Amino acid sequence: MSLFAFSSIVRGSSCVAHLASRTRRAYASKPAEKSPLKGPPGKAPPPSSCVPDTVITGVNYLKGQPPVLALPDEEYPEWLWQVLKPRVWPEDGPGGRGERAARRAENKRKIRDTNFMKTQ
Repeated sequence: MSLFAFSSIVRGSSCVAHLASRTRRAYASKPAEKSPLKGPPGKAPPPSSCVPDTVITGVNYLKGQPPVLALPDEEYPEWLWQVLKPRVWPEDGPGGRGERAARRAENKRKIRDTNFMKTQ
């Protein structure tokens, strides 16, 4: 092995460390903080993401029917806005619904993990 090849092998490890140290970024100032809510701070966000009279595509699948338009939020029932929230079970002691739901969720997670490991 020549001296040049040996020196390039030895230099290779320090070269990688040198490149890693040069890839850091430096910013001139801190980025602006993003607020979780858009709009005025005192106003609550609307429950729906569509403005009234927006054509909703993909809902009207029958031929010869008029397009489906979004309604104002007040015309929808209140339970509609609660559908996507996770169900909260009451903690009613040992053997209650809350414990049973937690046990079932844990068993489902274990079955999924076991099945996943069988495919590996």
